[in-house]
Amino acid sequence: MQQLQPPSLPADPYAEWLMRVRRAFSRIGGALCVMIVIWYALATVLSGVLYTALHTANMPNWASYVASGAPLYLLAMPVAVLIMRKLPVVETRAFDMKPSLFLKLLVMCFPLMYVGSIIGNFLAEALSDGKASDAVSDLAMQLDVWNVVFLVIIGPIFEEWIFRKEIISRARRYGEKTAIVFSALAFGLFHMNLFQFFYAFALGLVFGYVYVRTSKLRYSIAMHMIINFNGGVLAPWVITRVDTRQMESMAEQLEGGNSAMATAWLEQNLPSLAVAGVYFVVYLAVLIAGVVLLVRERRRFEFYTAPEELPRGLRAKTACGNVGVITFIVLAVLLTAINLLA
Repeated sequence: MQQLQPPSLPADPYAEWLMRVRRAFSRIGGALCVMIVIWYALATVLSGVLYTALHTANMPNWASYVASGAPLYLLAMPVAVLIMRKLPVVETRAFDMKPSLFLKLLVMCFPLMYVGSIIGNFLAEALSDGKASDAVSDLAMQLDVWNVVFLVIIGPIFEEWIFRKEIISRARRYGEKTAIVFSALAFGLFHMNLFQFFYAFALGLVFGYVYVRTSKLRYSIAMHMIINFNGGVLAPWVITRVDTRQMESMAEQLEGGNSAMATAWLEQNLPSLAVAGVYFVVYLAVLIAGVVLLVRERRRFEFYTAPEELPRGLRAKTACGNVGVITFIVLAVLLTAINLLA
């Protein structure tokens, strides 16, 4: 006698949809994991080759950029995008951004970056017992044309391409805010540098908003380039114009009554001091203006309901509570710790 099978319960469409969304974010996280593995593996090999070829213990600036940038931009990022290609892209209308709005959002970046930098520096110093140093800042202080090529031009183009266009274009169907925060988190973790994480995350929020509201990459790339030009070229150039150790020494001479030597040094370095003074006054003014704009404009940010908007309370759990993203976060945090304590 044939045994009768119990009737199967109908599938829950909502549960199936949530599972599909988790799989989508998991694929993005998995793609980022593959990107990091390829990047680090090839960068390690290429660094060894360059050390051997150049016969030097201290790699020149250009070689450091090539060893890190070539594997990332030429192979790791394209492979990650290929993995994400199966996820559908939301078709959106593209809009221009008024110069006034672009300028407002750009100015807002500076206080966010400043506060994020303070948090990152504090935590890095505390966790490393004051022994850690920011390798990226150290590299930027070696002023040459390669800072412009990699920090100001190539880096922003490729990073905005993958973190804004490729990730947000696939994640925004589940909510604009979810897509922006997710891409900003991925952008911050991607740097694998505690000094940079918090301000990279904050900047990622602004860049993501700019891309969501325009669907054009040119605006976030331009902002990214301006920010990197200031931090990687202009600020280091201004700082290196003035020898801070000599300044401290002259201050001590002045306190000791040796005003003649201090006056002579001041006259000799007056142009450099004037440039530094103007830069820091302008920077302070931009910081204050940015804070004012953040407070005044905070309620004017526009967000629209997405085709498959995730409900409140499930956004973080769905976007980050999956194998791919969890693996990416663990890998990025582990490499951040290694970079901090190495």
